[in-house]
Amino acid sequence: QVQLVESGGGQVQAGNSLRLSCATSEQTFGRIAMAWFRQAPGREREFVAGISWNGGSTYYGDSVKGRFTLSRDTAKNTMYLQMNSLKPEDTAVYYCAADPGGPGSSSFLDDYDYWGQGTQVTVSS
Repeated sequence: QVQLVESGGGQVQAGNSLRLSCATSEQTFGRIAMAWFRQAPGREREFVAGISWNGGSTYYGDSVKGRFTLSRDTAKNTMYLQMNSLKPEDTAVYYCAADPGGPGSSSFLDDYDYWGQGTQVTVSS
């Protein structure tokens, strides 16, 4: 069982930055691809960014390209999502997800076997 714990959400003004973290167990982190999804009220959960198991490849949704950066720190068993130039439309609950055996590029929810509890990000104008 893979446990994912998100942190770093909060409320910021447009144009500011936040960094989300997703921590997992040492036994699993180095072997699985991971991703961030988000879900705004009344909308479907959407792919934000993904990273391969070794961190060699990253993938981004069109709406966040150039503003968000995904990385992973094997020593800390943690994945980070640096979010810059935040916009009100980035407001959502952000979820960390793990895809054992996958590439980290999939935008399909069913491809991810494990999910965190979510962390709220609110961007005011």
